[in-house]
Amino acid sequence: MRPLKKEVRILGIDDSAFDKFNDRTVLVVGVLFRGGEFLDGVLTTRVSVDGSNSTKKLADLITKTKFRPQIQCIMIDGIAFGGFNIIDIVRLHDATGIPVIIVMRDYPDIPKIKRILKKIGMGPKARLLEKAGEIIPVYPKSPKDPEKNVHIQFYGTTRERALEFVRLSTKRGNIPEPLRVAHLIGQGIILGESRGKA
Repeated sequence: MRPLKKEVRILGIDDSAFDKFNDRTVLVVGVLFRGGEFLDGVLTTRVSVDGSNSTKKLADLITKTKFRPQIQCIMIDGIAFGGFNIIDIVRLHDATGIPVIIVMRDYPDIPKIKRILKKIGMGPKARLLEKAGEIIPVYPKSPKDPEKNVHIQFYGTTRERALEFVRLSTKRGNIPEPLRVAHLIGQGIILGESRGKA
């Protein structure tokens, strides 16, 4: 397997701030990055808060954009947008033909999430968490790197390649630049300025 080129095109996607009690939709921002170095384009869409349309919305956004031929990887901050609008990464890959990587800052408490989904009447959505596959660390925990605890799920590529995409595009801290910038843009649009961890 050849190493990835330094300027491989990665589409990083994150949702924005929203009011879970009043907002019906949430802004989703995608940024096309050359590796972790250069921003080449910005895409936006909206998905329903706690809805079921995130997979279709992302597939439509990606397949219709002029940037589609350039995108080598879809990188998403977390597996759900707008609360519990959970993404089906298998369907997203099948619709776009592009590898999908879910990036998580910490190892998720899947049993707790399943209990919450069941409690609020969204139990069937739990299967999408399992469908996304094994959760693996990007960096081994060690005394030298106590903060490097990012985890991923992936589909449409190998474990080694998924890890390579994440590591190649991570330049500041432990979050890949495409996701860090998508987060900052979304926060800036909705809140007027970026806040919290990017």
